[in-house]
Amino acid sequence: MKELFTTGEAAEVCRVSQQTIIRCFDSGRVEGFRVPGSKFRRIPRTSLVKFMKDNSIPIEYLDSGRKKILVVDDDPEIVELLVDALGQDGRFEVKTASSGYEAGMQTQVFRPDLILLDYMLPDVNGNVVCQTIKRNPEFEDIAIVIVSGVVKQDEIEQLLKSGAVDFIKKPFNIGELTAKISQYLHIS
Repeated sequence: MKELFTTGEAAEVCRVSQQTIIRCFDSGRVEGFRVPGSKFRRIPRTSLVKFMKDNSIPIEYLDSGRKKILVVDDDPEIVELLVDALGQDGRFEVKTASSGYEAGMQTQVFRPDLILLDYMLPDVNGNVVCQTIKRNPEFEDIAIVIVSGVVKQDEIEQLLKSGAVDFIKKPFNIGELTAKISQYLHIS
């Protein structure tokens, strides 16, 4: 369960603009704090719930019940395909990242249930990302599925040893990919 929200995430949950949340934060109508040394604001879950109740915003918006998937790939066409297909499915909430660094940041904030991870990223390879995420006990339950077109069998074996649950070769069939995602997330 997510305990800390950015203004963008709070806006999405409340179905209002990010500017509205920022104004409410700055005026004290929604409590939170600024990240030390930056302009970023964070809103604790309890404050967001209070704000939603005070403003008659349905609390069920807070937890959609959808499984969270982080798509990590630097190919915009693959990202668009996956976001569209998984978004239309209705069972998934999807966020994206285009580098290993971004994947780490999104994992911290978004707390995905599953990561679709390209092996060849612009800054690091998928093996490093997989190991880094799996080393953190908070993320040990995140299923990581590697998706790539160029990987040797010994690299696939290393990825599976690093914590990935599966490897899917590009190009892939979106129906088969969705079925595997459902299997790893234990949903029907």
